[in-house]
Amino acid sequence: MHKMILTFQEEVREELENNILPFWINRMTDRENGGFYGQITGDNQLTPLANKGAILNARILWTFSAAYRIIREPEYKQVATRAKRYLIDHFYDPVYGGVYWELDASGHPIQSKKQIYALGFAIYGLSEYYRATGDPEALDYAIRLFEAIERNSFDPRENGYLEAFTREWGLIEDMRLSEKDENEKKTMNTHLHILESYTSLYRIWKDEGLKKQLRNLILIFMNRILDAKTNHLDLFFDEHWNRRHRLLSYGHDIEASWLLHEAALVLGDEPLLRAVLPKVRAIAHAAEEGLLANGGLIYEYHPDTNRADTDLHWWVQAENVVGHINLFQHFGDRLALETAYKGWRFIQRYLIDRKYGEWHWSVSLDHRVNRRDDKAGFWKCPYHNGRMCLELIERLGQG
Repeated sequence: MHKMILTFQEEVREELENNILPFWINRMTDRENGGFYGQITGDNQLTPLANKGAILNARILWTFSAAYRIIREPEYKQVATRAKRYLIDHFYDPVYGGVYWELDASGHPIQSKKQIYALGFAIYGLSEYYRATGDPEALDYAIRLFEAIERNSFDPRENGYLEAFTREWGLIEDMRLSEKDENEKKTMNTHLHILESYTSLYRIWKDEGLKKQLRNLILIFMNRILDAKTNHLDLFFDEHWNRRHRLLSYGHDIEASWLLHEAALVLGDEPLLRAVLPKVRAIAHAAEEGLLANGGLIYEYHPDTNRADTDLHWWVQAENVVGHINLFQHFGDRLALETAYKGWRFIQRYLIDRKYGEWHWSVSLDHRVNRRDDKAGFWKCPYHNGRMCLELIERLGQG
């Protein structure tokens, strides 16, 4: 087992440093307009005039900040600083606060709505940059964004966070993150990434108001979002927390299992942590309903129609590995280590693009590569796969 752990750690570090990060440095840096390009297609074609999304920029910021913090390669700090500068100078709204959703290739806002999910990722990236460098400007902007979320999105009557607003923080009709989402006022996905970002911010800024809201988010997951009967997470809710549109997302389940655990550990509330621990294992094991014999984890299942989306997405496979490593590290679950390694073997065999770099968006059940969706773009970022590698370098290095 010790040999497996060493091999695992060496392989993911090589993947990170020789494939994932060089792809984003060499192919996605926009030296003409600043920041990073908005798209490389699934056929590996750069679209230099593609629009630029806040999610992509914030996730690049997080990934290279974390890579610099852990590996200390100066080039990673340069890329992270570029992402921080572009986020503050172009995505941050200096008039109303928050971040714009989308810019054109030159850096001018074309969708100025305030999607709370995007603010969460901006906090996540800025907090990690501060953690890696001690830069006070990054912390200042992370705190501004935290305050904007609490001031405008938090629902003091029903609890939780509303999805989206106009630039001026008014009501907005279409609150969806993407076309595949339901138009509901509260979602698991946004709450998960606020939880993630507040955890990251609390690590570096021990504010009592933040501590209270981080604790509250953990309880929202335990009491509102988690289905106590199935141990899956419900995805969509109205403003009163009535569940809408039954759907199981195995990738979100396994990702939430370790992010919820991380939040409770960082919060440091021992009674709450004791309550969270059995839920961590239960959610992770519920996600395993989507596991295949070859180590892959399918995307979604619709219980009402008994229909599954069996595509094997890059981010789901990455989270499958981290979630099971978390079970091994904190619960001594050796079977989980084997599951994680089997998932990594699946990634190596089918998802890594050894010719052009990075990972494919997804493969089908019979392992046909999906070239319709981006290699890099609005949603295809270095965050899930880069974070998987970084988490394993840190976690397995402790063994």
